[in-house]
Amino acid sequence: MHRTTKHLIRARGPSPFRLTLHPQAGARRCISTEASTVGGTSAVRGLAVRAVQNNAPRRPTKKEGTIMEFFTNLTSEGPPFPPRFADLKKAICVDPAAITQSWRSVLRELEGATREIEERGNEMILQVPYSDIEKGLSAEQLQTLKKTGVLIVRGGVPEEEALAWKQSLRDYVAANEDKVKGSPPPPQSIVFYEIYNAKAQILARTHPALIKTQKYLLSLWHASNPNSPISVRTPISYFDRFRIRPPGPSVFTLGPHIDGGSIERWEDPMFRSCFRRILEGGEAWREHDPFDISPRLEANQDLYNAPNQCSILRPWQGWTALSNTKAGEGTLRVLPMLSLATAYLILRPFFSLRPDIAARVTNPSDIPLDADAWVLDLDNPTFPGSTPGKTQAVSPQTHPHLRVEQTVVSIPQVRPGDQVYWHTDVVHAVEGDHNGKEDSSVLYIPAVPLTERNAAYLRDQRATFLQGLPSPDFPGGEGESHFAGRGRLEDIGHPDGRRVLGFEPFRQPAFLNDGERQAIAAANEVLGF
Repeated sequence: MHRTTKHLIRARGPSPFRLTLHPQAGARRCISTEASTVGGTSAVRGLAVRAVQNNAPRRPTKKEGTIMEFFTNLTSEGPPFPPRFADLKKAICVDPAAITQSWRSVLRELEGATREIEERGNEMILQVPYSDIEKGLSAEQLQTLKKTGVLIVRGGVPEEEALAWKQSLRDYVAANEDKVKGSPPPPQSIVFYEIYNAKAQILARTHPALIKTQKYLLSLWHASNPNSPISVRTPISYFDRFRIRPPGPSVFTLGPHIDGGSIERWEDPMFRSCFRRILEGGEAWREHDPFDISPRLEANQDLYNAPNQCSILRPWQGWTALSNTKAGEGTLRVLPMLSLATAYLILRPFFSLRPDIAARVTNPSDIPLDADAWVLDLDNPTFPGSTPGKTQAVSPQTHPHLRVEQTVVSIPQVRPGDQVYWHTDVVHAVEGDHNGKEDSSVLYIPAVPLTERNAAYLRDQRATFLQGLPSPDFPGGEGESHFAGRGRLEDIGHPDGRRVLGFEPFRQPAFLNDGERQAIAAANEVLGF
């Protein structure tokens, strides 16, 4: 049973309203509002009341755990796939000859693309000042970004402000030391903290520079169906963890992978439709548009209700740096190749090494990359690197043609306040060793657009925030409900910040199309406005 907690919200005016969370059976609680007698109008009072109606979480709470459990398939193979997945392959591959043509075409392109990355390294990664975001990227910058899917935004958040956030996180951890959880577990030093509601996290998520950057990056996506109910100009907040990594080797690091589902890319029909052109066969894979958001709206990235699995539409993953960190100091690694790598990943499960060659392979370096060594194989149920309920792993053994040991490169040096974003389909990892002298620290903050489904998640996240519980996609438990000094709505001093958290209604001065109008209206209804 959680303690009763009170929060004071100022909703679009001077009149405060007290929100009281009433403990009930289990982890669910109802929320009532009590209007203050201090000034204000009935309109303002009504807005505050509606903003918290039906605020209890409406999705199943995920089991307790840590990030380590979700990424076990990066270090060990999962159980064998049942035969139904071979049937899935056969249902998808309607034109074997065309799929084979695509496969051979993609492999030819990969030869040059992987060689370019090996030669140029992380100079391929786009780095821009925040002022470029404010005025809009140039055509050349956009071409680079859409090719690689990775961006570093420098400035925007003053360095001293970012460092203050880190100190605030340290203080929060110290004040609640006996209740803090994370990975790796004690007695080792925690690196990834199962903390979502610290004041510093709230301040960073609602920082004007981050909101403006996210608005711009989301606007680079487009809807092929103009009636798609989405506002790519309207970011919302998705609560995630933070990392404070001390120097030295890590017991737990993340190898190359792609988040946002694994087997779901093929098993879920709507998610699979995002890669329709790739699966058509022939040269159609070249027409794949990784920035078309329409087919992604109904994609189910979490068929197995897995803790740590992102269930919403998250076009850009991202983090904000809290330290000076360069290559070799425990930083992010990325494969700066978007469309081509995606085409390969989607086609890979349909092909296997010829049996006579596979029998001679004893380690990944023995795997031949020549197209003639590979054959269409629809009887094998395996989807390389995929495990139901886990992330999508990418390794030299599962995806040899990507040559990840040479092409997954460490990003350039970052300073406190720099923002790093990568497309949701980009292969990425974290360096295994931290050879620097200072910590390597980040706040995980992605760019997420407004849709009705995302608004439903925001509604539930709003409730877990008020209660101090873990965010809905993450391992459950009592979280920070008994922590001292966690973040509160009073910490947010501007309406745009409250809006991305779901405590102000969404508006646009003029709608791009009917789809955006529909998305904003539906989201406001879901959120109780």
